[in-house]
Amino acid sequence: MKNDLFLRAARGEQVERPPVWLMRQAGRSLPEYRAVRASVSGFKELVKNPQLAAEVTVQPVDILGVDAAIIFSDILVVPEAMGCNYEMVESVGPVFPDPISSVSDIDKLTVEGAEESLAYVTDALLETKKVLNGRVPLIGFAGAPFTIFTYMIEGKGSKTFSKAKAWLYKNPEASHKLLQKITDFTISYLRTQIKAGADLVQVFDSWAGVLSPETFNTFSLPYIQQICKAINEVPVTVFAKGAWFGMEEMSKLDCQVLGLDWNIAPELARKWAPNKTLQGNLDPCVLYGTRETVAQEVTKMIDRFGSQKYIVNLGHGVYPDTPVSSLKTVIETVKAYKK
Repeated sequence: MKNDLFLRAARGEQVERPPVWLMRQAGRSLPEYRAVRASVSGFKELVKNPQLAAEVTVQPVDILGVDAAIIFSDILVVPEAMGCNYEMVESVGPVFPDPISSVSDIDKLTVEGAEESLAYVTDALLETKKVLNGRVPLIGFAGAPFTIFTYMIEGKGSKTFSKAKAWLYKNPEASHKLLQKITDFTISYLRTQIKAGADLVQVFDSWAGVLSPETFNTFSLPYIQQICKAINEVPVTVFAKGAWFGMEEMSKLDCQVLGLDWNIAPELARKWAPNKTLQGNLDPCVLYGTRETVAQEVTKMIDRFGSQKYIVNLGHGVYPDTPVSSLKTVIETVKAYKK
């Protein structure tokens, strides 16, 4: 590996500077991505084309100079492979025509065949590894069981996910049954990604923040821990957006890295999770500021976290209208950082 900063930081080893990559770094903010996206009929077609998925995965490495690539895919490939199909509707987002509504629907879901049904993801990983040729590590990922659960029950995105949350109270036993099925499939899927060359895997609990601490500890964290305990070939990052309240409990997970959104102070995160490498937590809206502002905020963030056991990233994904110049400023500032 020509540049192993990211992996060394993830393992808690000494680094010359903190590594940097950005969630959703391969996406609509890059003109080069938009050109590739325009060549296919839809988002899912791009995800399922290994050559094109590899191309857009590598774009941020070539254009921005990030220290890691993350495979271009989607967390919702998992419910689709389990038998709960979704459509990506323009200007709406993911829509499930037949969401889960009963225990019998759960019984119909499969937990087998991840390697076969999601071969297009592993093919994209294999192709990306060839193109990267050891320049930087490659990140694989999956959605956390609770986040996948919310889409399968709700049937679409939501501000509250009240329909999905209602299941936790009305149908706790069935909720656990569905969460376990998602967990079993996800473990198999992540192992397949590692076999195809993923150097680290990240678990995205994008909707953890809609839960109370008690429900998070009951319906989310135990299933994330199952995944962490099952994956020991490569480091694991857990990113639970909005779940700052669970930081102390998350510090007990068998993972190496905790991703942070912008709702928690670096000092508090260090206090609650001193044993973990931390990743984040720049507000993506900082990138709308001037070059000087972006550089100042990135430098201040590193100063507060410290340059060791730390990976520079945003507190969530890059927004589509983010100036590419700001993305480059983040990378340049990190690479020039000296304390």
